[in-house]
Amino acid sequence: MKLRLTFLALLLASFQTAFAQKPTPTPKIDDDIIKVSSRLVVVPVSVTDPNGNPVEGLTAQDFRITEEGKPQTIENVGSADKVPLEIALLFDVSASTEQMFRFQQETAARFLKQILKPEDRATIYTIGQKPVLIQGRDVAERSIASVMSIMPTKGATAFFDTVSAAAKQLQTTAPLGTRKVIVVISDGEDNFSEGLRMTQRMEESNIAAGKPDPDYKEVKKLIVTAQERTKLAERAKVLHGLHNADTVFYSINPAGSSYLLNQISVFGQENMKAFADATGGSAYLPKFLAVDTKDNYQNENNMKKNQATLELIFRQLASELRAQYLVQYYSESEFPTDKYVKLDVSVPTHGGPRVRARQGYYVKNN
Repeated sequence: MKLRLTFLALLLASFQTAFAQKPTPTPKIDDDIIKVSSRLVVVPVSVTDPNGNPVEGLTAQDFRITEEGKPQTIENVGSADKVPLEIALLFDVSASTEQMFRFQQETAARFLKQILKPEDRATIYTIGQKPVLIQGRDVAERSIASVMSIMPTKGATAFFDTVSAAAKQLQTTAPLGTRKVIVVISDGEDNFSEGLRMTQRMEESNIAAGKPDPDYKEVKKLIVTAQERTKLAERAKVLHGLHNADTVFYSINPAGSSYLLNQISVFGQENMKAFADATGGSAYLPKFLAVDTKDNYQNENNMKKNQATLELIFRQLASELRAQYLVQYYSESEFPTDKYVKLDVSVPTHGGPRVRARQGYYVKNN
């Protein structure tokens, strides 16, 4: 009996060992499932008719996107009424006149009240000697109060730094799948951004070191050339940040036609136009009238006309934002990191719409 029990125990152990060592069957892989390494590309697109009215109701079938000339398959299209808006409003406080500044504030506040829905959020910055975050992302009511609390100054301008800070803020705090927009009220001039000043000092130091017995005119010419080169490099760096944040740039220049009076002002407007064109936005340059003449009656009339002009611009901007779609597709092209990829966006199904979209993007290291 004892031998029989021992034999049964050994037999049972043998079966257990055999089952334990039996390999687990490899699950069958569905031949239709293919792993694809691709990148999601987000393209905000504004579509308006010839009168500036939003073209609504567009779907993925209405859009056509090419990447370096190659057509892309659109994955998703979200319209403005369904995709929340994240807006950063940047107010230049460095050199505005008090008369103009107040009605700029009031008009900007009305714009926020008009454009922001309950699910939308706004972030408020001032452009001065350094970027100042007046208010992180919040609802319309508190955003309007923050705008109205801003006070003008007469200090220097860190324009590039502030645009960069706003783009990074949107990139890190805005929820995925939202429309991200920067609206700037400024002349675009910069004389105090940290990167600009550091690079200029380095350039000037290198020039001085290479000229132990310099000719004043020659050195001055070299320094001016170096400063211009530095500004263009800084502009390119800021634009890179706007692209990485998938942000559309809009600007309103309160300098009006007076921006032509000096080269610094011309370059400032060029900065804003470059950012707007590349990201699919607009750089508005209203023809404001003088409000500081010796004729008080004329000043009052000019103020009313200027206010009407600014209100019209904000209405146009609101129309563009209401006409904005968020188009997304997966790029399967092989590009190196940081390569600039050119895009072309059109709406061939509708005759003659005005389409504004980013002109390209920089490949990110996913």
